[in-house]
Amino acid sequence: MGETELNSKREKSFLRKCSYGFADIYGGGAFVVISTFYTAFLTKALGMPVALAGTIPLIGKVWDAVTDPVMGNIADRTHSKFGAKRFYILIGSIISALTFLLMWITFPGNSMSGKYIFYMLMYMLFSTGFTIVMVPYNALLPDMVEDYTIRSKFSGIRMIFSTFGSIIAGLVPTLLVKDPTDSSAYLKVAVIFSVLFFIAIFLTFLGTWEKQKPVVKISMAQSFTQSFTVYKSHSFRLFICIFLCGQGAADFVTGLAVYYIDDVLNAYGGGRFTILMGVLLLSQFAGTILFSVLMPKTSKKFPILVGFPVRIAATLALLFFSHDLVDPFTGVVNNAHFNGILGLSFIIGLGMAASSTSIYAILADMADVDELITSMNRPATCSAMATFIRKIATGLSSSIIGLLLGVVGYNEVLAATGQNQSLTTQRGIALIYIIAPIVLCIATLIFAVIFPMNKKQFEVVKKEIARRKGEDSSVATPEEIEICEKVTGYKYENLWNKAHALQWSSKNKVN
Repeated sequence: MGETELNSKREKSFLRKCSYGFADIYGGGAFVVISTFYTAFLTKALGMPVALAGTIPLIGKVWDAVTDPVMGNIADRTHSKFGAKRFYILIGSIISALTFLLMWITFPGNSMSGKYIFYMLMYMLFSTGFTIVMVPYNALLPDMVEDYTIRSKFSGIRMIFSTFGSIIAGLVPTLLVKDPTDSSAYLKVAVIFSVLFFIAIFLTFLGTWEKQKPVVKISMAQSFTQSFTVYKSHSFRLFICIFLCGQGAADFVTGLAVYYIDDVLNAYGGGRFTILMGVLLLSQFAGTILFSVLMPKTSKKFPILVGFPVRIAATLALLFFSHDLVDPFTGVVNNAHFNGILGLSFIIGLGMAASSTSIYAILADMADVDELITSMNRPATCSAMATFIRKIATGLSSSIIGLLLGVVGYNEVLAATGQNQSLTTQRGIALIYIIAPIVLCIATLIFAVIFPMNKKQFEVVKKEIARRKGEDSSVATPEEIEICEKVTGYKYENLWNKAHALQWSSKNKVN
């Protein structure tokens, strides 16, 4: 069986699609655990001030500014019999499991400065482990599959597993962390997920393939410059805006969920937090399946254009429900009120699924646009800078959440002793939980509307790459030239130039 026939058989295999998706149980699940529980672990269980705890993820992102470009450059420069990306996925399966576990170990001391430094370093180690896995993983699909529609199918299956990972990551901790001030419960959660993440990533290594190709010959000294030049692509910049705002909106929901349920609704106990997270995550799972079916038949930005307006409306409706569920005189929980919140959360979850489904499908095509600009095939570099932005979104949201909680008067001493926050603080938390995601959703919608690439534009890009390589003797039509310029942001005659990857100057860009 020839290589082309073998690849065609692989592309049609449902098991291969699942194997590709397994690793995103880690990609989708790790940050759900972190964004939902890590700040709570530091503040409620360890007594760290919220403003201080919120800076830890942001510092980790500064570290990512170093590790992500380097990892992308290393992956594109590596040759392995397994394939460069799969080789690092194999190594990363062990490293990622260990670094995730280390984040949740209780610091053996009472010094707040020592505690802060310890968890900052542990977060940096985790970020490095995440980079080793996710930069090659996000770059793998372009080296597996060429076709736009088939890529959509692989991305759709991947996002189903990512959402499945989010469900597990959202529900299992709520079952084990009965008391948010119990630090040992968080460690039990970390052990379970470290094992799960290792298995998932290793299965992706076993079940995927990778086309061998010449390595990118760029020195490590040039790695930072050439990594950041991927942002010179017009499509990639808009994609990054979609990525940053879309995932940031999701991070505000998961990052504030504990505070919203515990401090605003006074409903953490009795399994209600587990129920709400279950509804939110299961709706994401349902939405991912729905959008994964629709996306190959429409466009990769279709889920955002349909799902986000509905999500905005449901989030805004939470304003009418965001107050204490418990009657102050009888102590009885208003279940009808809670059911209204569950219904709106289900709709919000569908919208969150729209974001992730679109984003990772679009990412697979960004390396092709970059290749047309630079003449270099560097999917790992494009992946690295997208992964870097993903972490920036998480770090910024965690830091902003911490700062905003401080602004509305959140008192970690009251939290550690199980007392209620002031009424003003409760209202402030509710407004942050509602308004911040709405603003980010609106921004995501705007960027998705103006994003210039669907299937037609993608096929023009691939055809033009074939022309530049001498594999297609046709002459570009005026419409194709216009598409190439609109998608890349460069004049047609100045495309396919390696200097665009190695220099900051953009003198040849379309005005």
